[in-house]
Amino acid sequence: MKHELNRRQLIKAIAAGGVLSQLGSFSALATQGKRLYMDGLCFLPDDLNDLKSSGIDAYLCDISDIEAIKQPDGTTNYKRTYQACMKSISEALTRVNDNPDKLILGNTSADIQEAHSTGKTAVFFQIQGADCVEDSIGSNLNQVDEFYAKGLRALQLTHHYGNKFSGGALDNDGVQGLNKPLTQAGKQLIAKLNDKRILVDVSHSSPQSALDTAKASNAPIVQSHGAVRAIVNHARCSPDDVIKAIADTDGLFGVFMMSFWLTNDKIPTTKHYIAHLKHVANVGGIDSVAIANDYPLIGQKKLLKLDNDNSEGVKQYLDWWHSLRAKNVLGYDIEPVHVVIPELNHIQRMERIDSALAKSGFSGSDRDKIMGGNWQRVLKNVLG
Repeated sequence: MKHELNRRQLIKAIAAGGVLSQLGSFSALATQGKRLYMDGLCFLPDDLNDLKSSGIDAYLCDISDIEAIKQPDGTTNYKRTYQACMKSISEALTRVNDNPDKLILGNTSADIQEAHSTGKTAVFFQIQGADCVEDSIGSNLNQVDEFYAKGLRALQLTHHYGNKFSGGALDNDGVQGLNKPLTQAGKQLIAKLNDKRILVDVSHSSPQSALDTAKASNAPIVQSHGAVRAIVNHARCSPDDVIKAIADTDGLFGVFMMSFWLTNDKIPTTKHYIAHLKHVANVGGIDSVAIANDYPLIGQKKLLKLDNDNSEGVKQYLDWWHSLRAKNVLGYDIEPVHVVIPELNHIQRMERIDSALAKSGFSGSDRDKIMGGNWQRVLKNVLG
């Protein structure tokens, strides 16, 4: 709406005038010593001591649970149903509340500052798929209110495949799912999320749904975890127009750790990861770049047990990969040969990324933004 667009313009004007620090910007945190580290997607660890070891101040925390649903074509979709997610978010909330010495429930951006200054970790609850909202179309979407009351602060519209709200990245309608748009129910859901100040996440959405969401939302949107299609031509990677559209909402794009979507080279390295960050910065600007994981804090557990032997570890993904190849989904014709970047499949990956950015020529202020400042800005604008 018009007043929301004016709010976006005001934020940009304030930033250009150099007075954003008066609103509690990330630059104030960076001057306190340790650079702010925030991750786009991770999970509550089995061992809470991993929180401190990771050096991460805050992250979007996927607390959803799934039900495996067989698709008519024989593939499997993992849906985050209302019942499964209400149970899982309640359990996560209890765990956070039971560990106040280590965890802070992320409600607003101020919780990032508190975590950074106290050595705790702020977790912002996220669900990877709006299938958990089972209210009928045309309702008041009261289940969103229920999840918000339990701490939900970010909602992904879909996971891989489309639902009643959004097209999915792995939908195949003959053109690799490119033309599956946001639905009317999706527009209604976005309006509800904007009203509740819940972050809209277009990870796993079809490109058209992501573009439609950028137009429909009155607040910044994100792709919390993904990769660049201009580098790896795959359905799960995003084309440049999506990256630009997200950036134009004052949102951000988080690059994740799944190496088969970062490079088709035989040996994945940190340079491949940095290449995606550079591309997002070139397309959307430095304010649109962020870090994401999509593995546990310690790294991909099976690969760690295999001492990061990618040739052995990739075998766990092949049946799924081949099922998508049979559907002719974009990119699955190329056989994956790795899962992780060994140097980054490590609990201290954020420090390693920060160092790699410095060696690649990124300035200190740019690293402040990439490593956490951009996340803090977006969450301030959306959550308050």
